Amino acid sequence: MNTTEQIKRNLISRIKDSEDVNFLNALQTIFDSSEQALYKMSSDQESSVEKSRVEIETGKYHKNDDVISEMKEWLKKK
Repeated sequence: MNTTEQIKRNLISRIKDSEDVNFLNALQTIFDSSEQALYKMSSDQESSVEKSRVEIETGKYHKNDDVISEMKEWLKKK
């Protein structure tokens, strides 16, 4: 089975060697559409992300380790 690195090397090599404009355009379209789908968010999602950024900037967050420790302590009491 191919590893991710092997697949990437193979694809890069094939793209570099290709002179087929239609093939290269098709690849470009695939990459462009996958990036758009990856970053397309609803207005509610964008609002939540912005709110989270503001909270982080103003120090209104908890470190993951602290939350885990707090939860472990809480579970011990149950």
